[in-house]
Amino acid sequence: MGLFDDFSRFLETRLEEFLRDNPHLELMALEEKLREQEEETLKLMTDLKVKEQQIQDEILAIAQEIQLWHARIEKAKAKGRLDLAEPAQEREAALLRQGNQKWGQMEMIKERTKQTQELQQQIQRRRQEVQKKVVEAQAARAAAKADQRWDSVGWNSGPSYIHSSADPLEQQFKRWEAEEELDQMKRNMGS
Repeated sequence: MGLFDDFSRFLETRLEEFLRDNPHLELMALEEKLREQEEETLKLMTDLKVKEQQIQDEILAIAQEIQLWHARIEKAKAKGRLDLAEPAQEREAALLRQGNQKWGQMEMIKERTKQTQELQQQIQRRRQEVQKKVVEAQAARAAAKADQRWDSVGWNSGPSYIHSSADPLEQQFKRWEAEEELDQMKRNMGS
């Protein structure tokens, strides 16, 4: 395990150095991580909504059962069947406790959904901030590359338009040099 741990630490160190040297990549990695977190929170919210709906359905079923047992209690009392009314009241009480438990679970899920929604919004805002920084970093890198290209042209090579025939200054010099050469030839012939 020691060799693996050493190699793992070495890779982590190299990755950290690489990201420090390339901050735009670190921002892109952060943006990707935030995107994944946002997807996870959206999935969690969906799961919580499904659970909330299931619990609501269970609460409705319990409420219907409570109504059924309440009606049975009333009927047993009306007919003088206390031997049935008392156990039915115990069943109704147990269903009420179960309903209260489910209601508490639903309230907890609603609170978790609210917290998850707030977290998702925070992640979304943070991701937008990082996206903005990524764009700024890319623009800065492009500007730095353009400056670097301009600096690397150097004094000797100059911009490419200087050597082209479309350069007006180049044409003026060629014309002037040709005229001087022609004048020199005329003088040489005249002497």
